[in-house]
Amino acid sequence: MSTHARWKLPLGTAGVLVLAVGAWLVFGGQAPEDAAPAPAPAPVTQAPAPPPVFASTPAVPRAKDGGLDLVGAATAQVQAAPDEEPAPYPVDLEALRAKLPGNLYFELDAPTKDPEELRRREGVKAKWNALYGKVLSNEASEEEVHQYYEHRRQVSEDAIAFATTMLQDYGDKLPSEHRGLLELSVNMHRTRLAEIPRQESEALSRREAHAQRQKEWRAGGGRQP
Repeated sequence: MSTHARWKLPLGTAGVLVLAVGAWLVFGGQAPEDAAPAPAPAPVTQAPAPPPVFASTPAVPRAKDGGLDLVGAATAQVQAAPDEEPAPYPVDLEALRAKLPGNLYFELDAPTKDPEELRRREGVKAKWNALYGKVLSNEASEEEVHQYYEHRRQVSEDAIAFATTMLQDYGDKLPSEHRGLLELSVNMHRTRLAEIPRQESEALSRREAHAQRQKEWRAGGGRQP
């Protein structure tokens, strides 16, 4: 893997996985030497707000479930980055991949500009979104309900494994804001894992009730119950 590719490594969730490499470009560089000095700011009594983590948008976008779409925001930042050589980033993606074989992060969320890979990922996401629609509309079979929530479980477990391995191997070399995003990823996915059994049980109950209503409707000659 080239040095140019390694600095673009995401610090990710999910996903939900966290990606924050864009901050390295925005806040790690120095101002041009020939730039005119800015006037000294007036004293303020309140602490300044922290800089944004991503520069491509004014705020981190929201995911469909209401959480922060950190992966989407940072992936866009990486893909929009110029081709110039930046400072090296202290993470070896291939070493992480070897430690985490089969981790869904590398299959679904690792940044790439390969058009074929991007199309493949879109197809995978479309498949799971379609299945989620069936679950919500109570049209999924019992097996499909289990299949969907098992996928959700694996996504979160793999996100936690990726983030914790990153922290263990590179935490002392990463900027503090990047460590914070990794810890946020771990906490977010632990919360999602804790909610999956209830969500799966409720989906199965709704499906059973829906099937019973359909059965009664057919037994009644098609009259609306």
